[in-house]
Amino acid sequence: MYTAKEYTPLLGTPGFSDTLLTTHFGLYEGYVKNTNAAVATLQALREAGNFGAEYAEIKRRFGWEFGGMRLHELYFDNLTPHAEEFSAETPLAQALVAQFGSVAAWQKDFVSTGSLRGIGWALLVQDLQTGDVYNIWVNEHDVGHLVGTTPLLIMDVFEHAFVLDYGMKRAEYISAFMHAVHWEVVNNRFVS
Repeated sequence: MYTAKEYTPLLGTPGFSDTLLTTHFGLYEGYVKNTNAAVATLQALREAGNFGAEYAEIKRRFGWEFGGMRLHELYFDNLTPHAEEFSAETPLAQALVAQFGSVAAWQKDFVSTGSLRGIGWALLVQDLQTGDVYNIWVNEHDVGHLVGTTPLLIMDVFEHAFVLDYGMKRAEYISAFMHAVHWEVVNNRFVS
């Protein structure tokens, strides 16, 4: 069974109210609880030999709950209350320059990805076979992932991630997010 991680050290992060973060932590804890419930129910149904409608529905829903749990963990893990500069000397920075022409061009593309209409996630991912990096849009929690890639930077752009603090001003939230990125964590996710 999965246990919700503790993210209260993020309280006090500039650009994120404690109310917003506490609410968001509660939502994440719900994904952990629902993932555990789905795992237990699927196991019980398998053991009973019941592969009918209930099994099918929970099986379909499992990706949503598990994806919501893991994406939130990656998201919270790549935030910090202490401002960090992104170093142009890292292997990740070099990959961004190779792929996008400059770190600034990559960031413009990443921010633009996060600004797309709709709910979802903006991710910087690395293709483990080629080493290439891409900014992608993940719709919902379980639709749009590129198979064989590792998430490096994860930005939640569901309304619950920003509405309490910014209303519908997503651009202001994205700016605050970019100033709260824990670049050491992101750099360590990159495989050079």
